[in-house]
Amino acid sequence: MFSVFSSAWALLLGMMLLQVGNGMQGTLLGIRGEIEGFSTLEMSLVMSGYFVGFLFGSRMAPEMIRRVGHVRVFAALASMISAVMILYPTLADPYAWGAGRILVGFCFSGVYVTAESWLNNAATNENRGKALSLYMIVQMMGIVGAQALMLVADPGGFILFIIPSVLISLAFAPILLSISPTPAFDTTKPMTLGEILRISPLGCVGMFLLGGVFAAQFGMAAVYGAEAGLSVGEISTFVASFYIGALLLQYPLGWVSDRMDRRLLILMAAAVCGVGAVIGMLFGTTFWMLLLSAFIVGGMSNPLYSLLIAYTNDFLEHDDMAAAAGGMVFINGLGAVAGPLLTGWMMGVVGPSGFFLFIAILTFAMVGYAAYRMTQRAAPSVEDTESYTVVAAGASPAVVAFAQEVTIEAAQEDSDG
Repeated sequence: MFSVFSSAWALLLGMMLLQVGNGMQGTLLGIRGEIEGFSTLEMSLVMSGYFVGFLFGSRMAPEMIRRVGHVRVFAALASMISAVMILYPTLADPYAWGAGRILVGFCFSGVYVTAESWLNNAATNENRGKALSLYMIVQMMGIVGAQALMLVADPGGFILFIIPSVLISLAFAPILLSISPTPAFDTTKPMTLGEILRISPLGCVGMFLLGGVFAAQFGMAAVYGAEAGLSVGEISTFVASFYIGALLLQYPLGWVSDRMDRRLLILMAAAVCGVGAVIGMLFGTTFWMLLLSAFIVGGMSNPLYSLLIAYTNDFLEHDDMAAAAGGMVFINGLGAVAGPLLTGWMMGVVGPSGFFLFIAILTFAMVGYAAYRMTQRAAPSVEDTESYTVVAAGASPAVVAFAQEVTIEAAQEDSDG
């Protein structure tokens, strides 16, 4: 692990700074929207903008990179993100914020594709799995660290908008100055959604539902905290709890998934996630119960992303995995676009607890569908399943393809052994 870090520290440092900036803007806008008097519906539209932009960016970024190169794409998109961060407090209007979120989502998608293709190029067959794991840890650390920075200034002022802008500006300096050579860029055309649905109905339906769950966490958790009357420190701790749960429980669930029927584990993880959401809905007025709820929801929902990809891979040939991954990311993105909108609507109907109600509905729907699919065909034997590889929820197509390479290499090593 140390050798991986020493060879890619500049890239990892830059990506962590980007995640700090991204994590801060999501929480900060949720709090500042309440201060500005934006309605729940308006904030749900603002928050969904990020996922709209991310969805389109994941499709357009590869062509941009092929046309003008990694360096120009990375520098241009990161500069635009930094500029939008500064503009938020000067344009305190929900429509302006929504447009800014679309642009930020688009730019972050392109930045991730660029940086992750660099990381993949820098990794070797021997350390690719460790590089991916370290990258996921750095991402989670960045988002958690972002919540601590929320306490350094008043969210009603300008300083908290300046900090992520500066961090994002600093992020691409070590990357652009230290990473060489520029890697060749190639992508595999995704399978059609119909093909993936026929291969793995549970993978597709689960990914769509999970997109809504993840978008609610990333987009609406701070909005929930503001409407529930939490302090800035409490909101930051609440948001961080989702990602701490994800960081601590990702690997244990992955270990279990390689040793049992993945459909059963998907069902169980979704059920526990739903129970965690119910805890927040019923006992959210007690702060430590709220943190427990967030820890459970984040700890179960984020590993589900990797579980669903691994389960779908069980029915694919190695040559088809990268193609299917692109389609799975797109399906997840479709669910993510709708997530904040439906969460905001539920919060408008039943109050702040609608945040947890939405998550509970989606996760229990996944439980029901997983149970149904278990009656439709037999599970592949554990010996014939592909390895579980950690992928963060909301990952770009580039890092999912990176993860697929790790999976394929692990399978080849097993067959050679």
